[in-house]
Amino acid sequence: MVQKAKILLVDDRPENLLALEAILSALDQTLVRASSGEEALKALLTDDFAVILLDVQMPGMDGFETAAHIKRRERTRDIPIIFLTAINHGPHHTFRGYAAGAVDYISKPFDPWVLRAKVSVFVELYMKNCQLREQAALLRLQLEGGGVDHGAQEKEPAGLLAELSARLAAVEEQAEALSKQLDDESADAAAVATAAHLERKLTGLRRALDALEPGAGGSAAALPSQG
Repeated sequence: MVQKAKILLVDDRPENLLALEAILSALDQTLVRASSGEEALKALLTDDFAVILLDVQMPGMDGFETAAHIKRRERTRDIPIIFLTAINHGPHHTFRGYAAGAVDYISKPFDPWVLRAKVSVFVELYMKNCQLREQAALLRLQLEGGGVDHGAQEKEPAGLLAELSARLAAVEEQAEALSKQLDDESADAAAVATAAHLERKLTGLRRALDALEPGAGGSAAALPSQG
């Protein structure tokens, strides 16, 4: 079963959170509310999120300060942040948003279709990265023996490699389609860079799998030394 991605919605006004939920419900992901910067940081301690929609103007800890805390934490620094603001003080104010680590800065009222499309890109990237981590874990398990008995090891490697290769091929196909979609839509530079990073990871994993194929000199000796 495919696990849903979590999207963090941060706004001190309940009506704004309700509007965001209505806009993003079509994505069929898990929407998590936070009514303050402090509440958002607390949620980020325990859960992984695909993207954060962060209101700029909040009492106490505002959006800029909240983003600064998020970017200082190793666990959360790479989570994309989309700033939402009801005010526009010109280029300087927008620049402050990007300087705080945002991948986008959207003024209210915004087009619901545009917001949903932007969020969906980061959800897709997050899901592809999750799939990639799973494939890497399976490959690592195979390389380390995975606790399987010797009799099973004699029978299963070829089948397991074939399954890994098929799963990886599916992720590669989806990543390629996503990259083409980003090119066509002239998407945010951060999204394009993240997609390129994902493709590089996939290429490395594919090379490791190819090295394990029979007849490719693919014994453990062909892989980088762990020592």
